[in-house]
Amino acid sequence: MIEVIPPIERESRLLMAGLPPEQVRSFVESLQNSDAVSLEPDLAAAQRVCELGRALLRALPSKSRRTETELRAGNTIVHLIADTTLKFFRNHAGAVYRELTNNGASPMRVEQLATRAADRLPGLLPSSADLADERKRLQKDKDGLEISQGLFFSQILSDPVLGHHLIKSLLLPRAESLDVLDAFMRQGRLDLGTVVVEAKANAGYIYFNNRAYLNAEDDSTFLPLEIAADLILLDTELQVGVLRGGYVDHPWYAQKRVFSAGANLTQIYQAQFSYLQYLIRDMGFANKMYRGVLRPDQIGGLAEPNDEPEQTLEKPWIAAVESFAIGGGCQLLLVVDYVLAEAGSYFSLPARREGIIPAAANLRLARFVGERLAREAILFDRIFQVDDPESRGLVNEVVPSSEIDTAIERRVAGVVGAGLVSAGANRKAMRVRTEPLDLFRKYMATYAYQQVFCHLSEQLIRNLERHWIGRQRNSPDRKGGEAAK
Repeated sequence: MIEVIPPIERESRLLMAGLPPEQVRSFVESLQNSDAVSLEPDLAAAQRVCELGRALLRALPSKSRRTETELRAGNTIVHLIADTTLKFFRNHAGAVYRELTNNGASPMRVEQLATRAADRLPGLLPSSADLADERKRLQKDKDGLEISQGLFFSQILSDPVLGHHLIKSLLLPRAESLDVLDAFMRQGRLDLGTVVVEAKANAGYIYFNNRAYLNAEDDSTFLPLEIAADLILLDTELQVGVLRGGYVDHPWYAQKRVFSAGANLTQIYQAQFSYLQYLIRDMGFANKMYRGVLRPDQIGGLAEPNDEPEQTLEKPWIAAVESFAIGGGCQLLLVVDYVLAEAGSYFSLPARREGIIPAAANLRLARFVGERLAREAILFDRIFQVDDPESRGLVNEVVPSSEIDTAIERRVAGVVGAGLVSAGANRKAMRVRTEPLDLFRKYMATYAYQQVFCHLSEQLIRNLERHWIGRQRNSPDRKGGEAAK
């Protein structure tokens, strides 16, 4: 979160790092103009703070080469810029959202809104070019450019009307999904690269296919996963969805399926995992599995009430876990309706050990295993072996590996026989108690704010180097996600 830096300390912290005195004074003086006036003058004032602050950051060595004094100065600048942008977004993010979405008539996805808002608020939000340039550095050399994105979306999600509208916007089918829907319905199978989606009779199957990384999640998987979910939800012949891991290249798992190794820690360390994907994934792919998809006419404008019953098209989901479901893989088990697991497999949520928040697991896990075990899993790295009694809340059925295929077919047949209409109705009725849309909105507002500071923290780098990167250097195969093996 944003560090509160007393005014009396600001100038001295920066001067101690050897930064040019005139530039330091100009930056510190620019911070005094914080009274809200109106959008344009406030934007100009905030832009000046960001411009002067980032010029000072460029005068420092790259982050990983800074002395303790230089690190403190750099962090001071980053947090003072963040404080300025947060104040601006508190006053004006809503007006910008209304302007860019035509008062809600033109819903936008997170990535579209981020791009358009960066054009509208240059200097406050990073442009696509800014982000592309930053990806050339390692994560440990980033100076917080994405922080403003987290602050912007946190403010949008904190507003009940705007937050509901944004969440519903991400429940619309993607344009890419609509482009390939007819082809999928004709062919019954699409290879989307890191994901394969297939129709078998009345069931749609999503196979994780990030073979080089133990089916980990990264910037290459989020779009294919959401397209695959859209296709299954939109195909009128399909009544149930199945998530299953594909075969991987790792020699330790030769000829075995792996469900998912969670976030691709290698790519996070190499700065190839963008902050926005945290939001896109959990308000897109994961939330569509939990809530279904909407038609554009079901979103409504910003003046529409948000307390009506959910109107999504949704289907039940089955997850078949083989080997392990770690991190993001385990999180997906909390949004499906039935979990089959291979005997000997395990689940875990090691995100805290890496230094990030395990998506919406903090919101959902306690419903399945109780508050005490949820805290142990998230804060103290508890691993759930599927054969343990404590895992009963996460898994419905444990079967030998030789029986997984038969068990999936049996469970699919049971779902199809029960009818699609009642399945969707019952899922909606259960969510009224367990996770109404407004509860999810409030959670995502907190998540958007806190995760961006975790994603860009020095602690994340230290944790990765301690728990992951060093181990990978000594491994015969350096590729993977949050896998503990």
